[in-house]
Amino acid sequence: MILIVDSGSTKSDWIAVDSNGNQLLEKIRTKGLNPAILPEKKLFKIIKGAKELKKHKGEVTHVFFYGAGCGTENPRNLLKGVLQDIFVNAQIEVNEDTLAAVYATINTPTEAAVVCIMGTGSNCSYYDGQHLHQRVNSLGYILMDDASGNYYGKQLIRDYYFNHMPVTVKHAFDTKFNLESDYIKYNIYKQPNANAYLANFAEFMFLNKDSEYIVNLIKDGIRLFAKNMIFQFKEELKTVPVHFAGSIAFFAQDEIKAVAEEMGFKVGNFERRPIEGLVPFHTKDL
Repeated sequence: MILIVDSGSTKSDWIAVDSNGNQLLEKIRTKGLNPAILPEKKLFKIIKGAKELKKHKGEVTHVFFYGAGCGTENPRNLLKGVLQDIFVNAQIEVNEDTLAAVYATINTPTEAAVVCIMGTGSNCSYYDGQHLHQRVNSLGYILMDDASGNYYGKQLIRDYYFNHMPVTVKHAFDTKFNLESDYIKYNIYKQPNANAYLANFAEFMFLNKDSEYIVNLIKDGIRLFAKNMIFQFKEELKTVPVHFAGSIAFFAQDEIKAVAEEMGFKVGNFERRPIEGLVPFHTKDL
């Protein structure tokens, strides 16, 4: 049994397949497994809490894990150790989530492209057809993650409290969420996964895109992301497309295309959930 995992900070999707790519179990979903944020005990608890994973753990021969927070060595090794302790008969491979986005969005295995993730968090890399290149190390959701779910959640809350929202939007926002200051501060400063909490607010944007304020908010975040992340690869952008993965990018396609035209880069493919594209990639040589 081969497990392929696509994990963000909010949720993790697990697919179990055989060596021919045939799905063996219903898709399994757990909470997000970001080793840069969660301690070892929490990672163990989340994985062991999935009954189907626990039931079949001895049958697993390979685990291909792609996740947020796995771009640097220490968190990657932490998670790899957790997975190895649970799936004792398996070969474990842990990679950053950007690589999953690459494999799921490129048109051919050797296509060069700039590939972006916009989900709970955000990231951007250049794939030269063989290797992944990054020129900015992520410092996480507090300092980076422009145009991500947690970025937009933070902007919405700030605009609500600073009275920058139009009255009708503010009323709709207030109706949908508990916006008491103590409740917000409790979830951000005293609960785990503050980034995922903030990202929950982002859905509001896509339910209210008839508002000029919302459209401008989305575009402003994309411009910031393009300036800080996509244009790391200014020379490469002259010849390659920019692909996007993640739910924020998927639902903001119109705004991304508008900003791309404005800023001068070529938009390629959009993939909401990269995990489907990973199955043929990992089973073709097994």
